[in-house]
Amino acid sequence: MTRIISFIKKESVLFVSLILAAASMFFVVPDAEYVSYIDFRTLCLLFCLMAVMAGFSKAGLFEFCANSLLCRAKNTKSVVLILTLLCFFFSAVITNDVALITFVPFAITVLKLAGKVSLIPITVILQTVAANMGSCLTPIGNPQNIYIFNISGLPFLDFVRLLLPYSVVALAVLVGIVLGMKKEAVVSNVQAANTPNIKSTVIFALLFLASLLAVFGVVHHLVCLVLVVLVLLIADRKLILKIDYSLLLTFVGFFIFVGNMGRIPAINNMIVNLLRGREIVFSALISQVISNVPAALLLSGFTDNMSALLVGVNIGGLGTLIASMASLISYKYVAAALPDKKVRYLLIFSLLNFALLGIMLLLSLII
Repeated sequence: MTRIISFIKKESVLFVSLILAAASMFFVVPDAEYVSYIDFRTLCLLFCLMAVMAGFSKAGLFEFCANSLLCRAKNTKSVVLILTLLCFFFSAVITNDVALITFVPFAITVLKLAGKVSLIPITVILQTVAANMGSCLTPIGNPQNIYIFNISGLPFLDFVRLLLPYSVVALAVLVGIVLGMKKEAVVSNVQAANTPNIKSTVIFALLFLASLLAVFGVVHHLVCLVLVVLVLLIADRKLILKIDYSLLLTFVGFFIFVGNMGRIPAINNMIVNLLRGREIVFSALISQVISNVPAALLLSGFTDNMSALLVGVNIGGLGTLIASMASLISYKYVAAALPDKKVRYLLIFSLLNFALLGIMLLLSLII
């Protein structure tokens, strides 16, 4: 019993996702359609990117880059600002998931080396918000944007103009928070940065490139998955054990829950009545429960106002931990690095995210 309780505490989000999935099965009996719920492409890409990041970490790349950053940034404000801006701008190009998988472990390494472990929770929270709102800027920034951009026929420039105000306001808030932080000197605890393993770095850099091409659809995700697995088996089998399989299973749990909710007639009828004329508010609110990607998929069949739906599901990524699946990635990294800070992380995360969500909803009324 003690082990079970310990597991639930350690993997609380996974536990919730599995409970929700199991509960939904009482309303929709498992059948062949369950397979269609699972976004295997997302799972494959997550697996590949987590493997690449584990490879970079073992090669010493993060430690090397962290020391290089600390040599140039002499105070906490500049360090946190750089880490936050990296997520904001890169997420528009490499998606919010990829940005967080790439830069959150890097941030944790940087702050540990700087002797500023206490700043890890707030920094990762800022990075998470930055990735979720920076990814709004482009059609390829996140899965819901790719989907709505494809079905809406919105011109690229119109797409960017529609979401630009929300991203700019979010960025201003994030920068304001960082500038309001106490400035402290940072000194790396490592006197000299070891040069990363060149061979391993090159190998995983190529795998990272392959993963990005898979994100953009240039390379099929299964081809990328096979390539990554083969390289791991040949180069370093132990890295396979470094993959966060509980995160992948968490996604599966939520996919099943959302898929079943979409097949319950009463819920569908309720959505039709609630959504009409309230696309932004309703899609943002329902994203709090089922996350913004499934919300976009679910609600797109009940409205023709794709512009409003696009705004709603993007700002809906703020709020709860599951409002954006990408936020789970950050939480998992913090929970692993600082298990005693999970509650504090969730409290600060919720406070900042719901405050920003309120600001974005008010902005949508003004615009």
